[in-house]
Amino acid sequence: MKPSHRPQRPQFSSGPCAKRPGWSLDALSDAFVGRSHRAKTGKERLKAAIDRSKAVLGMPEDYRLAVVAGSDTGAVEMALWSLLGARGIDMLAWESFGEGWITDVTKQLKLAPRALRADYGELPDLAQVDFDNDVVFTWNGTTSGVRVPNGDWIAADRKGLAICDATSAVFAMDLPWDKLDVVTWSWQKVLGGEGAHGMLALSPRAVERLESYTPTWPLPKIFRMTKKGKLDGELFEGATINTPSMLCVEDLLDALTWAEKLGGLRALVARSEANLATVTDWVAKTNWVDFLARDPRTRSCTSICLKVIDPWFVGLDADARAAAIKKMVSLLDKEGVAYDIAGYRDAPPGLRVWGGATVDRSDIEALLPWLDWAFASVKG
Repeated sequence: MKPSHRPQRPQFSSGPCAKRPGWSLDALSDAFVGRSHRAKTGKERLKAAIDRSKAVLGMPEDYRLAVVAGSDTGAVEMALWSLLGARGIDMLAWESFGEGWITDVTKQLKLAPRALRADYGELPDLAQVDFDNDVVFTWNGTTSGVRVPNGDWIAADRKGLAICDATSAVFAMDLPWDKLDVVTWSWQKVLGGEGAHGMLALSPRAVERLESYTPTWPLPKIFRMTKKGKLDGELFEGATINTPSMLCVEDLLDALTWAEKLGGLRALVARSEANLATVTDWVAKTNWVDFLARDPRTRSCTSICLKVIDPWFVGLDADARAAAIKKMVSLLDKEGVAYDIAGYRDAPPGLRVWGGATVDRSDIEALLPWLDWAFASVKG
């Protein structure tokens, strides 16, 4: 039967993600708009976004953090274009975005990395990674719901740089900062910020690489982090290469205030893990669905990806499976109980429910019976 209880907030998109509980446009009423972001107050707001992000995340004091253009994509490409080419490269891919970084490095930079790949639902063999090389990987596969379980596999005495796309992990998962030299993310993920802006964190080792190595290819202005062979320190103090949206900056500051009042990183991680636990309990007693991530240790607590295992569904051809998922998603959308929960276009047909820290557990609990109803409706 159709459930009677509905999620209070049906925003389960994996990006842009749900706003923090209680958010409204009133939160942006003090935004520094109509003025230059290079004015004193504008720079102070940008510097606050940097400093408060570092504080909530527990980032080491000697790491540098900057606001950059182009969301997480811009931040990752800024790092790849600026840092790679000094030594060998290992690249890990187990979903769409990791595969995209391999394409960038091979097709655009014309480098020859060693690619370690795995199918959706799996991780590559992490023991095979060579940390004499620079290593590029995603912490959490947003399109597969598969995350690395911890940082134990990353060599403490590595010679290369560990370059981590952590956009759907930061603020929801523990990151071992001492094992990571470059970390990127966007505001539109775990904190529910608006799109278009990225964050780029650099360890002292990454800064040393920037100051000692010059790539052979041209660097667009938007990627340049050095001046006269030294790190451009102003980028990490609130200056930006191009013009940011001060409305978006204000929105991030509001989300950080919420996170600080909640209890900081510990509380954010706990909220996201509780959402995963709720789905885990439901999957355990539901015979038509399972996690796309096969190993429980690698299941994401943010981009929770599900596959349909019912024999009726499995017996359909690929087009029919995709059509069935599309119909389920459409039913849920029309009922106003879940928006944007289809699996990623490159992933196997399935569902993807965002469980990041801005999503209330009560809404996940209310959603799950609706998933049962939608599947039964499509199958019936």
